Amino acid sequence: MMAGNKKQTKGRTLKKAEKKRSARKYGQAPLKHSHMGTHSCWYALTSVVLILAALGIAFRMHGEAAGYVGGFGVVAAVFSVLGVRAGVKGLREREKKYISCRLGIAANILLLLSLAVIFTGGLRT
Repeated sequence: MMAGNKKQTKGRTLKKAEKKRSARKYGQAPLKHSHMGTHSCWYALTSVVLILAALGIAFRMHGEAAGYVGGFGVVAAVFSVLGVRAGVKGLREREKKYISCRLGIAANILLLLSLAVIFTGGLRT
């Protein structure tokens, strides 16, 4: 007999949370994303926003904002390093989904490489 969010099984009433836990194969709880992996993805997103803000400032000020652009670039690089660190720490968490860690590490390394190319190109001129 069904009543609200409870289910009757062999004289025992299961609540909604218990049904979710027992819904997986062999009664295991569903895996959650790694906490530090999500932080790594947020760091990557913050770095992208900072880079886009630097490009917007440079465009609006017609290239006369080298200090702002450089500062934003350095802060974006710091956030990318923190993102790689958070992703690596997230891989150490037990019984979690690690896709967010891997995605965050890859995105942050790609951002670091692109910033390094931009900085070295700026030093040559």
